[in-house]
Amino acid sequence: MNVPAKLVFRVTTLTDVARAAGVGESTASRVLRNKGSFSGDVRDRVLKAARDLNYVPNRIAGTLASTGSQLIGIIIPALTTSVFPDLLRGTSSVLESAGFQSVIGVTEYEAAREEQLIESILSWRPAGILIAGLEHTDRSRAMLKDSGVRVVEVGDIDGQGIDIVVGFSMRAAGRAAAQYLLRRKFRRIGYVGNESTNDLRAGKRYDEFKITLSQAGLAVTDEEITPGLSSIKAGRDGLQRLLKREPNLEVVYFANDDMAMGGYFHCLAEGIAVPDDLALFGHNGLDVGRLAPQPLSTIRTPRVTVGEIGAKLLLSRGPSQVIDLGFEVFEGMTT
Repeated sequence: MNVPAKLVFRVTTLTDVARAAGVGESTASRVLRNKGSFSGDVRDRVLKAARDLNYVPNRIAGTLASTGSQLIGIIIPALTTSVFPDLLRGTSSVLESAGFQSVIGVTEYEAAREEQLIESILSWRPAGILIAGLEHTDRSRAMLKDSGVRVVEVGDIDGQGIDIVVGFSMRAAGRAAAQYLLRRKFRRIGYVGNESTNDLRAGKRYDEFKITLSQAGLAVTDEEITPGLSSIKAGRDGLQRLLKREPNLEVVYFANDDMAMGGYFHCLAEGIAVPDDLALFGHNGLDVGRLAPQPLSTIRTPRVTVGEIGAKLLLSRGPSQVIDLGFEVFEGMTT
């Protein structure tokens, strides 16, 4: 794949905002910087024009007009798990060799914060943006679509992409997890996860997991939904609460490997034999699960490859497309 050294795109300018508002550029600039004098009516017109045009200020106006930007914006949900550092490892090897510099923002799974980060990064006129997931606020989507830069959404392919999408099906992963547990003849099945209103990708997996069980005439026996972000501690505490209510579960499906390993540590501490007394199944295929005394049964995902291919396509001039890299069901020793 040929990687261009410089990318230059047409974006909404201050001139466009001033023209739409019916004022001069200097007046529009004063309003947007909130400095100098202007009437309330002028302020409202300029701000409305900026919103309607999805304008973001150019903090380095003039410096990149002829040279092209070497910045790439990357927006991810979290750094508390190795999932997204693995993704960044894949992107960095491609971007650095091509002479581009990454600017990274972390949303903590908050849509409003993602919107702020998109606006902030676009204000530096990057060559492109790589962002995790497909669900964004209406304004975030509009800013990305109207930015004039290449946009690559990574991780999830279940939805409508803006430009290029690289990843795998979250719904297919949830379905594969359920089918695997059904083949193993498990019937009393529990779930430990975090709030899907934040982690939408985990929510898609769990929804499909439940649908697949229902098609087989089963249902999740009980679930423990933990507040906040997922973590090893959340998984340990979540399994403890779940087993207090349902001590006779046969297997527990976890939202991800971090939480599954927390569940594994709880079993070790309480003398619960895995998988004889309780089987455990995760998602992601993290090193911590692979290197455990009993390798974790899980869905292995190609995170580094997603980052590499996403970065290559970000720097390409090819067509919009969806790349499905698939996943692997790993049996491990915990089921």
